[in-house]
Amino acid sequence: MTGHVIEATGLTKRYNGTAVVDGIDLTVEEGEVLGLLGPNGAGKTTTILMLLGLTEASGGTVRVLGKDPVRDPLAVKREVGYLPDAVGFYDNLTGRENLRYTARLGGLSPAEADSKIDAALARVRLDGVGDRRVATYSRGMRQRLGLAELLMRDSRVAILDEPTSGLDPQSTEELLELIRTFSHDGMTVLISSHMLDVVQSICSRVALFNKGRIGFVGTVAELADRVADGAFHVELGAEGADVAGIAGELDGVSGVAQTGDGQWAITASRDVRDELARRIVEAGGALRNLAARRLSLGEAYNLFFREAANEA
Repeated sequence: MTGHVIEATGLTKRYNGTAVVDGIDLTVEEGEVLGLLGPNGAGKTTTILMLLGLTEASGGTVRVLGKDPVRDPLAVKREVGYLPDAVGFYDNLTGRENLRYTARLGGLSPAEADSKIDAALARVRLDGVGDRRVATYSRGMRQRLGLAELLMRDSRVAILDEPTSGLDPQSTEELLELIRTFSHDGMTVLISSHMLDVVQSICSRVALFNKGRIGFVGTVAELADRVADGAFHVELGAEGADVAGIAGELDGVSGVAQTGDGQWAITASRDVRDELARRIVEAGGALRNLAARRLSLGEAYNLFFREAANEA
């Protein structure tokens, strides 16, 4: 065992001779929350299926907790939980009865199951509604019941597919806070989602899939640094000075554009606010507003795929 919770090397999957996953390398550590991002058809879902042992790789290797998901599927399934976009529970059963059914399939004794179920329902704040039929649950409650199932099974790895899709803001934040606590307790979490703001708020790293390959793995800040000379966007309001000339002379500035009357957008590889403000004032200008921010994940994501399309 290498110490990596998940390790894929040259992982490939072909259908009818076409590679839908094409030689990817990926490692994931204990307690990490990794976002799997990319357009539909980029290879994310197929990669997840290979991690779960639900489809066999055409080439390369994959290990989950040191085990081969295809050759040792039961060992992997015991420690890896999967929460699909549409969680499948029996509507005519209560939340507790659904978990008991899963526990029985997993070989837990009734006494052990009930103890674990009580703890799991309390952890996801469903202990007050555990004896209600799932048909009465909201989507957010169903998702939390799915997380309770992972807890009951003592999953060391959780793979979540669009976990916040269709949830209102409050339910989304409640679910994300639960996922954060799982990570703090050492559970490794993979999240596949198109909701980039959600991914940015919770993931320690992101992996960007493009045409069957992983084009980038790293933090959002590292992605911003890679895709744009300007990891910072500076929004400036000023008058009485040559803003374009002053900003253009600063080290690290890669673009200056006027966005309105006395308003400017400046891209830079560093935070140039102090130097920019000083030079504008020295030139006799007056500042109206000045703010800087790093590229968001959504902005960096769009730049990455725009760059990839231009290189194709």
